[in-house]
Amino acid sequence: MELLTIGAFAKASRLSPKALRLYDELGLLTPARVDPDTGYRRYAPQQLEQARLVAWLRRLGMPLARIRRVCALEAGEAAGEIRAYWARVEADTAARRDLAAFLVDHLTGKDPAMSRTTAPLALRYAALSDTGRVRASNQDTAYAGSRLLAVADGYGGAGAPASAAAVEALRSLETETVPAGDLLGALEDALGRAEQAVHGVSAPGDDDTDAGTTLTAMLWTGSQLALVHIGDSRVHLLRDGELFQITHDHTVVQSLIDEGRLTPEEAASHPQRSLLMRALGRGADSTPDLRLHDARAGDRYLLCSDGLSTVVPAGHVHRVLSGTPEPEAAVRALVDLANASGGPDNVSCVVADVVEQP
Repeated sequence: MELLTIGAFAKASRLSPKALRLYDELGLLTPARVDPDTGYRRYAPQQLEQARLVAWLRRLGMPLARIRRVCALEAGEAAGEIRAYWARVEADTAARRDLAAFLVDHLTGKDPAMSRTTAPLALRYAALSDTGRVRASNQDTAYAGSRLLAVADGYGGAGAPASAAAVEALRSLETETVPAGDLLGALEDALGRAEQAVHGVSAPGDDDTDAGTTLTAMLWTGSQLALVHIGDSRVHLLRDGELFQITHDHTVVQSLIDEGRLTPEEAASHPQRSLLMRALGRGADSTPDLRLHDARAGDRYLLCSDGLSTVVPAGHVHRVLSGTPEPEAAVRALVDLANASGGPDNVSCVVADVVEQP
């Protein structure tokens, strides 16, 4: 079998000699023969297929460590791994698209005082948190005010004070004057305070160092709602009779759905369905999703912990939200539904209606 020089192999595979030397050092594409005296590399023609696969995967932006795993798989498994990788890229791109839209709104200076509506808008709201039927204590915190809506779902030995601390750190936004052009900065500052407050719940070395919380909150600006979201609590919007989920769960199971490894039906019974990928807590990824929503009169927003979303079907939630006019009655009905379904977890709900001011 005639071996190819590194130059000839580089030309045939469309990889540079420098890249081939790097892939050799990483054990990704080992030459068929290395001259013991000169160190000159030669490659077998049969290695071209793998070299081209490496080149294509690099063009996709796949990290070298993952390429190594793909190249070690059989063709069918490798195809599945590539499919999962690309699904993850698309999900990440969608999240960055949301952030880009937020930044465009921020930089173009949308002024909440210049509402597109013909009348000033306000919020009518209610919040309710319940221990449920199984848990001994309530680690959720729910809050609703004239400008701030929030739900936090604590975890760990100090989950209750962690969720309470996170929401309390945001409550200053109720009284702060936040110019439209500084909304992003105000949200980042508030989130930083919330993270520090959660860290302060337990000091390093304590038994409760695993304490943390999800945090999903919306800040009312007069014609818009700015969303900050970390974890698996959710926000739904009821608009024109249709219910939309406007947050994306930061969980291991959701990442598997995004990658095409699980169906939503399989995820519902997955043993790790509550394992978080992002949260506020020591050692946790606290990267938030940020969005800005233009509000309309007649909109209804629901913020809820997973104690509702994991046990009450979306159709039942839709029925309550669309058929219960008063927010106080709606939050009570939703909590009752969760408890009627076994109440396996704490459950918290905030319902806020966008209404025209008289």
